[in-house]
Order: sequence, then C-alpha cells, then structure tokens
Amino acid sequence: MTATDNPQAYDALRAARDVIVATRTDYGRASVEFAWPDVGERFTWAIDWFDRIARGNDRTALWIVEEDGSEQRFTFDEIATRSDRLARWLQEQGVDAGDAVLLMLDNQVELWESMLAIMKLGAVVVPATTALGSADLGERVERIAARAVIANGSDAAKFAGVEGDFLRIAVGGAEGWTDYAASRSHANADPLQVRTAPTDPLLMYFTSGTTSSPKLVQHTQYSYPVGHLSTLYFLGLMPGDVHLNVSSPGWAKHAWSSFFAPWLAEATIFVYNYARFDAEALLTQIERAGVTTLCAPPTAWRMLVQHPLAGRGGSLRELVGAGEPLNPEVITHVQREWGLTIRDGYGQTETTAQIGNTPGSEVHFGSMGRPLPGVPVVLIDPATGEAADEGEVCLDLSQDPRNLMAGYRADPERTAAAMADGYYHTGDIASRDADGYLTYVGRTDDVFKSSGYKISPFELESALIEHPAVAEAAVVPAPDETRLTVPKAYIALAAGWEANAETALAILEHAKGALAPYLRVRRVEFAELPKTISGKIRRAELRAREAAATERAAGEHRYEDFAELRSTRR
Repeated sequence: MTATDNPQAYDALRAARDVIVATRTDYGRASVEFAWPDVGERFTWAIDWFDRIARGNDRTALWIVEEDGSEQRFTFDEIATRSDRLARWLQEQGVDAGDAVLLMLDNQVELWESMLAIMKLGAVVVPATTALGSADLGERVERIAARAVIANGSDAAKFAGVEGDFLRIAVGGAEGWTDYAASRSHANADPLQVRTAPTDPLLMYFTSGTTSSPKLVQHTQYSYPVGHLSTLYFLGLMPGDVHLNVSSPGWAKHAWSSFFAPWLAEATIFVYNYARFDAEALLTQIERAGVTTLCAPPTAWRMLVQHPLAGRGGSLRELVGAGEPLNPEVITHVQREWGLTIRDGYGQTETTAQIGNTPGSEVHFGSMGRPLPGVPVVLIDPATGEAADEGEVCLDLSQDPRNLMAGYRADPERTAAAMADGYYHTGDIASRDADGYLTYVGRTDDVFKSSGYKISPFELESALIEHPAVAEAAVVPAPDETRLTVPKAYIALAAGWEANAETALAILEHAKGALAPYLRVRRVEFAELPKTISGKIRRAELRAREAAATERAAGEHRYEDFAELRSTRR
C-alpha cells in the first residue's frame, strides 16, 4: 500500500481540517460541526497526510534563518524527498518499525526530516532537549530501549558513558559515530508504504518531572498527528500562513507548534535561531519574512513589550502565549500598539491543546479560554467526584477524546491512576465562569489551605511577579502555629535588587495591596528556585523543605518582623 492507495485517511483528515479552518473565528459553529476523522485501519500521518500535500508542492515548508543572516528554505516536495531518502538509509542501518529513536537536535533541517523519516518507517520518535546531561541521557536510552540515537557531533561526548547496543548517528560527524551525511548520497529515495495502524506508537515524550521522576508519555499515530487539529484551531492557522513559534526542540510545545499544527494547516514553519533573545532582531525577522502567526512564551512577550512596537507588527494576524497566562498589562500594551490580542490556552504533554481563547472570541484576562472543539473537558470536584464549576480539569473518557495519549509506557499504575473513574485526570485545578471560560487555579498537589481558606499558589505568584524586584516566584505552605499554614514565597530577584529586608518588605507590601487579606503572602525567602531540566519550578521540593524545617530559615523575612518599620512609614 502506498500513500496514494489510502485515500480514505487523507480525505477524512482533510475534511476535518477544512472544518477547523472554515470555522476558525466561529467557536459555536466549530463546536457543532467538527468531528474527529475516521482514518481507517492503516494510517501513517507522515505518508497519508504530509506526503500527499508535499509531492510536487514547491511552496516553502521550512524556512530557517540564523543570527548571522544566513538562511535555508525547503519546499514541501524537497522535505518529502529528503525524508524518504533518510528513511531508506536508516532502514539499511537497522532501524525498523517499532524501534525507538532518540532524537536530540537543534532547530536545523535534520530535525524535521528525521522526524518524518522515523515516522515513515513506523519507528518511534523520542525527542530530547540538547540541555540534557549524560546521566539523564543514560536513563532515557535505557528506558526507551533505544535502537538508535541521532544527535549533533558536538553532543556526542555526552553519550560516552551511556551503555547499550544502539546505533550512534552524528550530524556533523563524531569519532566512533556513523556520519549522518552519508544519508545524503543514498541512492534510494523511493516513497515508503504505510506500515502502521492508528493505534500504533508514534512518539514518546518524557515529562518534565516537577513532582516526581519523569513519566514516559506514549502517543499513537492518531493521538498526536490528528489530535493536533485542536491545536490548529487554537493557533488560528490557515493554509499559506508563515508561522513562528519561539520554542526549543525536545519539548512537546515544539512538536505542537513547530511541526504538526503548521503542516496540518499547510503553512510555512519559520525559525529564527539566536544565542540570546534580541527583541529588535526578532521584530525585524517577523517583518521581513511576513510572519502571520506568532506563538511565544511569557518571558519573550515581556521582553518584546519593553521594545518600541508601534508600526512593527508587519503581517501578523494571530498572537498566542504559551506556558502560563500573561499579565493584563502586557496584553493591553500589545493591543494598543498592534491592534491584536495575545491569546492564552492550555494543554499537556499527555494531550494536544485542550482549552483556548480562540480567534474571533472575546478574551477574558487571566483565563485559559474554553474547551476546544472535539475535546470533552469537564471539571471534577476531587472531594465528591462530581462535575462542578471548580475542580480538576479532566477529559471525559466516555466521549472518546482522540487527542489523548495511549498511556505511560511500561507504567500501568500511573496510567490507571491518570485514567481512573472514567476520566483522564490532568492534575490541574480550574474554575469556570458564567460564560464557560476556564481559569487556572493550580496543581492539585500545590493548592493548600491557610486559616480555612483555599490558596492557589499560581494566583499569588502572578501578583508577585508584577513587582519589579521579582524575576520568579514560587509560593508554598509554611507551617504556622496559629493558621496551620501560611503562604511563603521563594523569590528569585531581578537584576539590580539586593536580597535584604528592605526588598522583602517592598515585595510583601506589594502583595498586600494586590491580594485579598486571606491570600496575603506572609513570608519571603530569597533563593535560587529548584527546577526541572525544562525550566519548570519544582514546588514539591520547596514544600518538602518547609515541612521538614525544625527552625526558621536564616534568610527568611516575615511580615510581622516589620511592624515597627511599617508604623514609622505611616
């Protein structure tokens, strides 16, 4: 069977995609008209979708620009042929259907062609960030039973102590490794045949492990490639768009917005590589390339708004934030300068986009938006197990959420816990307003009580980071004789601020003015925040530190310490 022998999959997927595009500014219509496509019993997205849109297509699929101004452009047809040739070469090296391939590359053409080639073989892609060290890589290679590793030669040394009988393939060459360049001259670039079913494994991701050891999420040939129709709707992409996603390879967000969603839309993926974020340089590239849709994390948006934006919007039509809600000041500033609204959304490594503020819809500041078409989101009260207006964000399994992982690989206990009682449990708490918009409250493990009130660390942290002294904040419960627990903030200071009592009081007073009395942050400690390899704060480690403490930390500042100083200021 070749790609052209399986029209059902392509036709069904295109029809569903076209509904998403046609209704992109009409949430009500999309929610009614969209249905997950039936792709049949045999399906390989890289062949049944990508190859079908790519053959003979001379439009730009991938456009990579370097900091020095050099650039590469590849058409859809070129990417299809390059991935075919690479797949045939990998097959000769011993990579076959079902084999796991660890892929650790930067934003370079080899990343995209490797993703497609591995998929076309029916093998399993396991993306990894180049920030990983030898110990983490050793654990990953072992846990996935890697058949091959594809990495840049400059990272080969990280694998020196990694044991295992796996192929070592280096882009740029490395001693003892097979040179990736050999694939370029491989004689066979014939199209490949469909070898997989929709339920076969396609991709595995390690989670960031904020509360425990990383879980290994397994997605199928359907759940990620087709599931990202929800992401496509959230991003608001259209055929012919030029899409820029500010993201590093190795994490799910990169696959979301720099691979599946743009190519489902038949859009161009635009990449600007830089060593250090430069707002002026990024804006210049956005204008020059005619970028129409931009997705960036809050840090990038906060840096962009410190730069003059007037008249610099170019061809931009859609703006999206990622990772956490932006403060209203940033959104309002961009609206004033560009006339466009930055939209937030929500999803996980275990899923595609679940919730979003969608194009053409009213944006509620601080809200994640509404459930996306085809995604059966419900809020379940953890205490009662019943649907509620505030509770854990869950997916109703009886409604067959097609954008959900198959489970955690080789971990039936964690999989069963995540899928308990007929729901997929995200572990995140949200509230719903009268218009159906959902607002993030916090992780189920992070929410705590103080003086009988439920405290969302996320709400307190959002208020804290509005103070100029605060670069990052993590709020956890600290034991207290009177209130049982009180909110304590671990603060990473912004440049130019000193970790002293004066700064602590300024932050505490700011929090007092920004938050309701029962939410007041009462303790501050300046510290480097513990993080996962992906940069997420490990609040579990901070909670454990507070729970185990037998005496007050030497660098801790308490609100009651400043009674005399506060009185003199009045």
